[in-house]
Amino acid sequence: MDIALAPTPSAPLLSVENLSVAFHQGGRTSVAVDGVSFTIGKGETLALVGESGSGKSVSALSILKLLPYPSASHPSGAIRYNGENLLDEDESDLRRVRGNRISMIFQEPMSSLNPLHTIERQVGEVLRLHRGFSQAKARERTIELLTEVGIRDPESRLGAYPHQLSGGQRQRVMIAMALANEPDLLIADEPTTALDVTVQAQILAILKTLQAERGMAMLFITHDLGIVRRIADRVCVMLKGRIVEEGPTAAIFAEPRHDYTRHLLAAEPKGRPPASDPAAPTVMEAKGVKVWFPVRRGFFRKIVGHVKAVDGVDIALKAGQTVGVVGESGSGKTTLGLALSRMISSRGEISFEGERIDTRSVSAMRPLRNRLQIVFQDPFGSLSPRMPVGDIISEGLAIHRRDLDADARDARVVEALTEVGLDPQTRFRYPHEFSGGQRQRIAIARAMVLEPKFLMLDEPTSALDMSVQAQVVDLLRALQTKHALAYLFISHDLKVVRALANEVIVMRAGSVVERGAASEIFERPKTDYTKALMAAAFDIEAAPTGIVAS
Repeated sequence: MDIALAPTPSAPLLSVENLSVAFHQGGRTSVAVDGVSFTIGKGETLALVGESGSGKSVSALSILKLLPYPSASHPSGAIRYNGENLLDEDESDLRRVRGNRISMIFQEPMSSLNPLHTIERQVGEVLRLHRGFSQAKARERTIELLTEVGIRDPESRLGAYPHQLSGGQRQRVMIAMALANEPDLLIADEPTTALDVTVQAQILAILKTLQAERGMAMLFITHDLGIVRRIADRVCVMLKGRIVEEGPTAAIFAEPRHDYTRHLLAAEPKGRPPASDPAAPTVMEAKGVKVWFPVRRGFFRKIVGHVKAVDGVDIALKAGQTVGVVGESGSGKTTLGLALSRMISSRGEISFEGERIDTRSVSAMRPLRNRLQIVFQDPFGSLSPRMPVGDIISEGLAIHRRDLDADARDARVVEALTEVGLDPQTRFRYPHEFSGGQRQRIAIARAMVLEPKFLMLDEPTSALDMSVQAQVVDLLRALQTKHALAYLFISHDLKVVRALANEVIVMRAGSVVERGAASEIFERPKTDYTKALMAAAFDIEAAPTGIVAS
């Protein structure tokens, strides 16, 4: 296939025509995309929006034929890139397009990056395979790319592995890889979903700057309409595999015609947290918590310094109270939560229900684990795919409540599922059979079945649609009111924090830069950093982009 490097003036760069996608499994066929059509011109940004399962990502993956064929098929349609139908091309022809002319940024960089290879090797591999660069030239260009996407001191990051980077840094690496070959079209599939608000603003600014410099077209897939407003020229709204509304971004936001579009625009967490009781007992208290990670260099891996992930943080949570912890990627939010939960070692005093736990060994902590629970960011990653939901939820009971027989444990599972708004009959199904919001409810049920007193919620709504976020927030408020739970709520989404938290701690580079009542922090932030967070989250003004990833 002879691919032209630029479209003719009269033709769009990419044209998707009456595309349908079907999946075949177990003798059954389901249609995920049904008659979708759209075009993208050179230098234009088109946003595909809709809730999970609407067909956004399936449509995008079809462009480069990245679906799991032959279990997936295209009953109808064409995808024309510079006039050539990509659906008709074989693998060898498509390999010349993938990564060269059309690149893709995937939603979850931790799953997309190879955990066994360094950043230098992964970015350099793209340059060596597609552009024939030597190792030295690839290294030089890799440093340039990492600089372009805003990674500070890129040479020191070349030898890092993905797990050693923050979420924002990993996403920047993915962008660098996608842009390495200067593509004509960039497909960005939820590239900012799990990122904090300032990093979101930075990533969007980087993409827009690079797009303007290179005349690159972009297909931007997201469920966050706030991001769409900032970045897209045109919008296509998808529902159940179909495009139900499309048009210029300003027109869609000003006068949405379809009920579903109006539903998306109105969907965000609302309300305020239940009032906390100042006389309630203190559940968790910590003083001077420090978590320092050694930096090793040289042949003998000598310690040359420390990364101060958490540096002298004080915190206290009462029964029925939510303390929100906010800050950009790498600020130490999750590390603080893991230290308080005694999942990692730390220095400083940590007390749970009036008893020191920072000096307890792993085995000595086990009797307390049922009262100290965690709900993780990614429910699909934290739920075993090989166990039915009932077994996942009851596993903790088998360890911590050995006085209960099988029937009693099953009764507790039924109660927990009912409490989080799920049909108890679903306990015989597996995690992949549930939506993202349902999986997060299962994760909450797994924690709640043990009747905890302290619950660490680590970005529990970050990967969820806006409407599902609102449902989970309502559920968490109801559970807190009923059980007087103490929540440590870690999130980059300040709209969710405002709906849940009584107090807020703002962290940066391991330290607390501001703290206080949530109403005070949101209405009258004092530090420039907190003001920048608020501006990025609520679009008060053009969000600052000068905060570079460390």
